[in-house]
Amino acid sequence: MPTPEQRAGSVAAGVAAGDKRAVAAALNLIEDRRPQRQAAIEALLAQLAERPKMQRIGLTGPPGVGKSTLAAALARELRTRQRSVGVLAVDPSSTRSGGALLGDRARMSFDPEDTGLFVRSLATAGDTGGLAYAAHAVVTVLSAAYDCVLVETTGVGQTETDIEHVVDTICLVVQPGSGDVLQFIKAGIMEIPDILVVNKADHGILAQRAAADLAGALEALRGVGVQGGSEGWRVPVVSTSARDHRGIDDLCDQLDAHRMAAPAEAQRARRLAGEVHWSLNLLQRRHGEYAIERLGGRAEVARRASEAIAGGRAPLSVAAELARAYLMAMGESPTAGA
Repeated sequence: MPTPEQRAGSVAAGVAAGDKRAVAAALNLIEDRRPQRQAAIEALLAQLAERPKMQRIGLTGPPGVGKSTLAAALARELRTRQRSVGVLAVDPSSTRSGGALLGDRARMSFDPEDTGLFVRSLATAGDTGGLAYAAHAVVTVLSAAYDCVLVETTGVGQTETDIEHVVDTICLVVQPGSGDVLQFIKAGIMEIPDILVVNKADHGILAQRAAADLAGALEALRGVGVQGGSEGWRVPVVSTSARDHRGIDDLCDQLDAHRMAAPAEAQRARRLAGEVHWSLNLLQRRHGEYAIERLGGRAEVARRASEAIAGGRAPLSVAAELARAYLMAMGESPTAGA
């Protein structure tokens, strides 16, 4: 009988080859929270090495701005540029089944025969922050299979910024005439986007005014020393109409420009920071904030996680190791945290 590592190796090979069935199998495994599956999940994630040149793009913003339609339009544009695309659409959870309501995916229409495109919905299962518990692991799988990964969050407010931990480029999407612009100008979320997108540009003068307001807000933030987005990058404002497919090519060009502008070392540091954040989040979910304090505090645990991940360990394995260390410190059997 094959070991979990052997089974994971077979699935990982299929994922790396871009086999849709293997990708689906890997994601089904990741979403399985049964304890007996943890060894296979750890083995799978450990064997999926990301390609350094692939691109991870996040689309976030309040409900109703057209993120799903924009994600679909962006994916189609990327396909015309001969890039394979994996899409993760994070949906609210059903109050009955706990599964994704699939509202985002229902608004995306793609050719099912396109082998270079894969779409997955993921339920938040009550998680806050705009993402779901398994989002980081799903992005890891998609990153191993496709040139570009698009992550669309649920509708967020002013403080949900988890997207910054899983992608390389963050697009904050707003719509004209909704009050979103004013709200986000005074919100901390304005500090994380690399690109600001005014969707529904077909609204004419309202869209132009929203773009001008955002551009003015960026200048005001720079005037007080607040730099949004990546270091050394001047955040652009892009107007799009996903419905009419206007401005989508401009958005793709800005995404390419941001990828080229980001130094390789800075990108590696950003991804490492995201994986460390995920490891600590997994530990905290399982054992609470006290576990982090018992292991020496957040800075010390982050240092330990960073060293392990930089040395080639998968974040899930690092989180499991930290959990075992905590249980041993408490005088309990490490198997209690499995």
